[in-house]
Amino acid sequence: MEWVVASGMVLGLLAVTLGMAAIRTGWTLPWVRRRVTRPRIYGLAGLLVGALCVIQGLFYFHVVPSPSWEFRFFGTGAVMFSGPILMGVSQMRRRAVEASEQTGQADAPRPS
Repeated sequence: MEWVVASGMVLGLLAVTLGMAAIRTGWTLPWVRRRVTRPRIYGLAGLLVGALCVIQGLFYFHVVPSPSWEFRFFGTGAVMFSGPILMGVSQMRRRAVEASEQTGQADAPRPS
């Protein structure tokens, strides 16, 4: 059973690393680059989910004292639910007004 938790922790560390890279530089993995329009939000989602995987492994191996099961259950549920929501938000298309402000165009033509 320990190898399952340890592999989850390794994948969590990988997600934290990729999340930090997306937040700091805007870099995402090549196969998600086309869909992600807000890489910093995508990085925050990866950071949340990865940190949760690492923290759960630390609880399992008794490195840190474990809180009550209720706190772990509801905390894990909230963070794991917010991660995919943030990933979905990061893939939404930007509005025309937002895009024109970022490119510096004052009056961008609006789609009809």
